Amino acid sequence: MNTYAAIGDLSFLLVEPSDMQKKVITKALEDAGIKQIEYANNIEETIQSLAAFPPDLVISSMYLPDGSANDLIDRIRTNTDTENQCFMLISSERNRDHLEHLRQSGVLAILPKPFNQKDLTRAIHATLDLIVEEEIDLEMFDPKTLRVLVTDDSRMARKHVSKTLNTMGIEDIQFAENGKEAISLLNEMEFDLIVTDYNMPEMDGKELTDAVRKDPAIAHIPILMVSSNSEDSQLSNIAQEGVDAICGKPFEPSVVRQLLAKILN
Repeated sequence: MNTYAAIGDLSFLLVEPSDMQKKVITKALEDAGIKQIEYANNIEETIQSLAAFPPDLVISSMYLPDGSANDLIDRIRTNTDTENQCFMLISSERNRDHLEHLRQSGVLAILPKPFNQKDLTRAIHATLDLIVEEEIDLEMFDPKTLRVLVTDDSRMARKHVSKTLNTMGIEDIQFAENGKEAISLLNEMEFDLIVTDYNMPEMDGKELTDAVRKDPAIAHIPILMVSSNSEDSQLSNIAQEGVDAICGKPFEPSVVRQLLAKILN
């Protein structure tokens, strides 16, 4: 099945109260090869639609008549039937604080209004990457035997990272909520890779990286840092202090795949 045919098979649910925006986004989706698009105007309609016909991707605007996309993602992630639902935001919201909750909730993309076709297509491909499993190609490791420690204080973020790794054939994953928990696990078990958030209570990603690099027993373990502040200068400094790669939230499976192949080979 070629990529275009696979894209044509995807089903989308567009949550958008504005008829004008519905038309604009629908045309862009159709231009990208999407043929199956359903619609909802608010949170309650979305939840009902997910229960009846779960789509491959939910695309939502930020502000809805009965709440915000933050409220919607919480409803989706706290329901065991929908917790793994792929989700994307298209919004004119620019306030970083208002978007942070969505970044931590494992959304595939946050696109501005107006968005460009290239960014939309990338988000569609990210959806495809999560649905069509493709084992990561590693020279020295069998992905199924790769032992990964995921450290993040957000349960939703841990689940999203785990799901992304699962699509690459990585199954042996342990979890920690902060750097202190991670260090305890690193002292008890052997790991081939650490994936850590930057901002965490108790011990953050920088402190965890410092602790790992100073301990001869575990200093060799590659570290991938995931952060919603991936453009910040402080993170470029951390890269020089022992992190093997830095990836933004939301992160695309294809980007993670490339980074892991680079730092593990």
